[in-house]
Amino acid sequence: MAPPDTPELTTQCCIAGGGPAGLMLGYLLARAGVRVLVLEKHADFLRDFRGDTIHPSTLTVLQDLGLLEQFLQLPHQRVTELRGDVYGEQVTLADFSHLPPPGNFLVLIPQWDFLDFIAGQGRRYPGFELRMGAQAVGIVEENGAVAGMRVEEGGRQFVVRCDLVVGADGRHTTIRGSAGLQPEDVGAPIDVLWFRLPRDAARDPSRTGGTLRPGAMLVTLNRDSYWQCAYVIPKGSLDRIQQQGIEAFRRKVAHVAGFLGDSVHVLESWDQVKLLEVQINRLPRWYRQGLLCIGDAAHAMSPVGGVGINLAIQDAVAASNLLAAPLRERRLTMDDLAAVQRRRDWPTRVTQRAQVAVQNEMLSPVLARTGAPARVPLPVTLLQRLPLLQRLPARLVGIGVRPERVRTAPADLA
Repeated sequence: MAPPDTPELTTQCCIAGGGPAGLMLGYLLARAGVRVLVLEKHADFLRDFRGDTIHPSTLTVLQDLGLLEQFLQLPHQRVTELRGDVYGEQVTLADFSHLPPPGNFLVLIPQWDFLDFIAGQGRRYPGFELRMGAQAVGIVEENGAVAGMRVEEGGRQFVVRCDLVVGADGRHTTIRGSAGLQPEDVGAPIDVLWFRLPRDAARDPSRTGGTLRPGAMLVTLNRDSYWQCAYVIPKGSLDRIQQQGIEAFRRKVAHVAGFLGDSVHVLESWDQVKLLEVQINRLPRWYRQGLLCIGDAAHAMSPVGGVGINLAIQDAVAASNLLAAPLRERRLTMDDLAAVQRRRDWPTRVTQRAQVAVQNEMLSPVLARTGAPARVPLPVTLLQRLPLLQRLPARLVGIGVRPERVRTAPADLA
């Protein structure tokens, strides 16, 4: 319970977290005529996010909303295939060009631009409110049900009372723990070092993809003027790597991807290298009466395939499809919340199993190698020799399991 003198606001749905899941759900609910408040603890979206990929499944959602053409006017790069350098052999890992339009390519765009775009669309609707610099600090409970959220903003606290609290505040969620929901750890044997290197557009290759060498894996995302780099390391090995010094790390990066050799000098200290601690977990139950968790708050994903953002958006679309009418008509029940998990739990489990298989059967053995490999892994060889097989990973990564389509009708903008 909040202190009796705490100021209060009221709305129909209050969402903790202004990331892809929270903002997309807030926009979709407001578009469907629900009053919604989205809380984002940061003052702006200008942060170094883990993922800058918008997958075909999300492009299809934007088309459903009539926003795709406008979205693609933002500066971005298109990726029609993912390529890899596997022990010196160039291979195509996924070919998106055969997917049905509009989703026959990936979009690389800074996540802050995507979030600004969705927030701008949400503000067109009178029921949408986004409060930046407002942090959810816990739930409000009454008679065993979640009745609202406690919020801190600008040094003051207030309570938001609502019919539904949504925890979309990421893997370090406050709402999930406050509500007593505990995730099950699936396990991840890797971590990722995340950094940028300058790119010479006239000289450097244009491809986005990965490079495998004995004992190392590096993913490079072409962001036009720079490379966004993800260097995969065994979990818990950062201290050992740092003890060897930043110069030794620069040499490793240049050795793995020779085309980066002239740019690694910009890494002058470990302050420029961010550790992303990889987690794979999920909630056995995503909801309580008056509460629902989605996105990373419900299921933290591995960076394998870069599908976390897009899975979170699929959660938001499913939640909107199932909950907009009950919320708007003030008849939301536990069965409605359970229906969201029933819809999205199976795709989550299938995707996580695939990520675990890649981590355990491919990445961990590669990172453990100290000498030259005997041969390119069989799955990679098959992808190269049988181009039709490249469509399968493209579909799994680009569209995923049980993709969602927008089923709600737009409300009047007046």
